[in-house]
Amino acid sequence: MAKNVKPRVKVPKTAAKGEIIEIKTLISHKMESGQRKDNKTGEKIPRMIINKFTCTYNGVEVFSADWHPAISTNPYMAFNTVATESGTLEFTWVDDEGSTYTKSAKITVQ
Repeated sequence: MAKNVKPRVKVPKTAAKGEIIEIKTLISHKMESGQRKDNKTGEKIPRMIINKFTCTYNGVEVFSADWHPAISTNPYMAFNTVATESGTLEFTWVDDEGSTYTKSAKITVQ
């Protein structure tokens, strides 16, 4: 598991039913591409990236992305979805080691 991984999300607390909402996510992760060499040993540093991101809204997947080595350190993702009902958005990031990082946020739909 990567050290000091901290997921953050920004979701509106409330929204009108049918409103398009913007969701922003950021996760602190080194995102080692596997292309660099260790300065001391000269050996390649193994690849260690987050390769999958998903968001579910009350258990239904509303967004997913497959990430590749070109994604930057501490990747930021913003996307839109429609506020259909009050509930919970669950965010999941999975890295090359299979480590899973999660965060959730609640939204009230009026």
